[in-house]
Amino acid sequence: MDIKRAIVIVLDSVGAGEAEDAIEYGDWGANTLLHTLQFNPWLKLFNLEKLGLKGLLFGEKGDYTGGFGRLRARSKGKDSISGHWEMMGVILEKPFPTYPDGFPEDVIEKFERLTGKKAIGNKPASGTEVIKEYYNEHVRTKNPIVYTSADSVFQVAVHTDVIPLEELYRMCEIARTEICVGEHAVARVIARPFIGNPETGFIRTADRRDYALKPPYKTILDEVKESGRSVVGIGKIHDLFAGQGLTESIHTVNNIDGMSKTMEYIKKDFEGVLFTNLVEFDASWGHRRNFEAYGKGLKDVDDTIPEIINCMKDSDILIFTADHGCDPTFKAHTDHTREFVPLIVYGKHVKENINLGLRNSFSDIGATIAQIFDIPKINGESFLNEIFKE
Repeated sequence: MDIKRAIVIVLDSVGAGEAEDAIEYGDWGANTLLHTLQFNPWLKLFNLEKLGLKGLLFGEKGDYTGGFGRLRARSKGKDSISGHWEMMGVILEKPFPTYPDGFPEDVIEKFERLTGKKAIGNKPASGTEVIKEYYNEHVRTKNPIVYTSADSVFQVAVHTDVIPLEELYRMCEIARTEICVGEHAVARVIARPFIGNPETGFIRTADRRDYALKPPYKTILDEVKESGRSVVGIGKIHDLFAGQGLTESIHTVNNIDGMSKTMEYIKKDFEGVLFTNLVEFDASWGHRRNFEAYGKGLKDVDDTIPEIINCMKDSDILIFTADHGCDPTFKAHTDHTREFVPLIVYGKHVKENINLGLRNSFSDIGATIAQIFDIPKINGESFLNEIFKE
């Protein structure tokens, strides 16, 4: 096989149309890409269009330079962890637990008993709003603010002048290993340190830590690593896999930094997988239903694609995809949206203008990587034979 490196770039939350089961998630009518384009008439994604964006989104025929299609989620849920795990072969039969009414009494009682601290809050809330609401009680009692969201998360927020970072991390480690287990095994326990006051405002600091679940069985990343190749995670990949299957992890501050660090790594001499997550679409704009910023973010990434391509070697394959939707125009809620995700494939050994259709699982990406490196497949069907050219 002439392909030595697979570069997978996840446009976090950039869905490509409501899935067949979207109505079960309250997401009928969602289409992140289409609506972002429609609500931003100025937005032209020239480079993604050249690769096949209009083919996958509209079925529009053209002289595209890449392979294109859409992927269907088989895992239950619409979160980043299940989406990324499925890409790499792990399909979840049931979603991670969520707590729309706050955590049950036994969970909170156990947290308080094991940490020695009373929990303040215990409800689903925006991180910034819950801090404003409970700040005075937090300062007065020196107890942590515990809250959740629409996602499967157990979050602990503390002002670092009230509770030191190390104590926050200790509480979160207890939550991960002894409380959020079994039926309450949330996808992530998150430490949320903050600074500031009601007069000047609050800032959540960069000392956040995520304590993710490990995948329940081997992923394609593990197989690539065990074959002696590199597996490099850029952005929040480390958090999503709890570091499992990675040989190196690189932190990023935003999408542009993620694309820049991806380019830097492509220039290095390695064989294996480079796996990048661009989280701003989801974290900064999707949930906040800011379609203008979402559109600008797409344009910023689109503008860097020629540089990415110029860095690539002849033995590289480049894949753009997403992990779920988060339609910034959707009004029914501010959660993720259950959508198909885009699939765009490019490289010297990739046939041009190949319609890969609507595929049955995100795991087709992992299965393709498995075929490239001649390692065991886990789930999904490879599309390598459909796209490969000598």
